[in-house]
Amino acid sequence: MSPIDAASRTAAGTTARTAPGTASRTAAGTWLTEEDCDLDAFRALVEQRTELADHPSAERVEQNVPLYDSDRLRALTATPQGRRSVQTELIRALMDGPGVVVLKGAFTDPAVVDRASAAFRALIEEERAAGTARGDHFAKPGANDRVWNALDKVAVRAPEVFADYYANDVLALIAEAWLGPAYQVTSQVNVVNPGGAAQSPHRDYHLGFLSQRQAAAYPAHVHRLSPVLTLQGAVAHCDMPVESGPTLYLPHSQKYQPGYLAWRLPRFVEYFDAHHVQLPLDKGDAAFFNPALFHAAGHNRSTGIRRMANLLQISSAFGRAMETVDREAMANALFPVLLHRKAEGAPEDWLRRVVAATAEGYPFPTDLDLDPPVGGLAPPSQADLLWQAVTENWAPARLRRELEAGTKRRGL
Repeated sequence: MSPIDAASRTAAGTTARTAPGTASRTAAGTWLTEEDCDLDAFRALVEQRTELADHPSAERVEQNVPLYDSDRLRALTATPQGRRSVQTELIRALMDGPGVVVLKGAFTDPAVVDRASAAFRALIEEERAAGTARGDHFAKPGANDRVWNALDKVAVRAPEVFADYYANDVLALIAEAWLGPAYQVTSQVNVVNPGGAAQSPHRDYHLGFLSQRQAAAYPAHVHRLSPVLTLQGAVAHCDMPVESGPTLYLPHSQKYQPGYLAWRLPRFVEYFDAHHVQLPLDKGDAAFFNPALFHAAGHNRSTGIRRMANLLQISSAFGRAMETVDREAMANALFPVLLHRKAEGAPEDWLRRVVAATAEGYPFPTDLDLDPPVGGLAPPSQADLLWQAVTENWAPARLRRELEAGTKRRGL
C-alpha cells in the first residue's frame, strides 16, 4: 500500500465499502470520478496538525508548514549519513506530511539573487517590447508577467549568472531527495504586479494541467504516480509580506487521491478559500511542495511590490520514453491510410487506436512562448491535430504543413 493510500485510509476510515477519497482495490476504485470527491473525507485529511516532532530538522512549524533554516540543513548534511537522514525527512514531509516545506535562507548571497532578478527583468522587458509577453495558466491575462522557459533563456544570455544561481546546494538537496539523481530543472519567472488577482486553487503538472475529462481517463494508480514525477518550487526574488500575495497552500491536501478531479469543484474551491494558509517569505527563501498540493498564487494587495518568484518545476529522469521516434513522419505516412479506411467505414474507435499508436498524444514538453495553452491549460497535442485532420478530411499537404509548424512551436 502506498503512503498516500495509507494516509487516506487512516484519515477517512474504512468500511465495508471504501470511503470516498481513498484508494480501493475493487474494480470501481480503479477509476476515479467526480462522485468520489467527498468533502468530508477531504476535510479529515487537511485538518490534520503538522507536528514539529515529526520534522526534527525544522526550526518551527507555522500554519501547519515546517520551516527549515537552510544553514542548519547545510550543517546536518555535511556527512553522507546526515544528508540521507535530512532527505528522508523532506520526502516524508512532502509525501505523508503537509506536502510543503519552506527553506529559509536557501540563497545566502543576496547578490546572486539580485543578478538573476536583473536577468529576469531584462527578459520581461525584451518580450514585452517584442509583443511576445505571455499570461498565466491559472490567472487572468495581465495579472502578472510570465517568462516561459527562463532556464534556457538565462543560460544563453547570462551563463555566469545562471551558474552562480543553479549551483545552489539546498535546491540540489531537495530535488535529489524527491526525484533521485539525474533530475531535470525547468524554470518559469512569475511577477505578480500590485493589484494582481489571486490564481484559482489548483494542482500542478502532469494531471493538474488536464481537463476533468482527460484526468478521469487515467486510472487511479496514475493519479498516485503523477505527483512523484515532479517537484514544484519557488524562490523568492524579493521580500514577500502577506499583502504582496505569496502562495496560498492547503497543507495535507496532496494526500487526497481524487484531488485532480476535485480542485475545480465549487465546494472544494470554497473550502480552500476559507482554510488556506499563507506564509510571508524573505528574499532568498524557497518553498517546495508536492505538485498535488492544492495551492494558488495570492492577491497582491500591496501598492508597490512587484512580487517576483522563480518557479521551479523539476522533473524525474524517468518521465521519458526509451526510444526517440519521428512521429511527425509517422503521422504523415499514416494519414492517407486513415482517410481511406474512414471512407470505407472503419469505426471511430478503430481510427482512434491507430492515431494513438502513431502520433504524440501528450502536448508536453513544448516551447510555451510559441505554443501557448490558449483556451485551456495545455496546447493541442500532435494526436489532437491528426484526429482533427481525419475528422475534417484535410488534404495531406495541409496536415504536413501543420505538423511541421507544430514541431517548430514545440522547439523540436
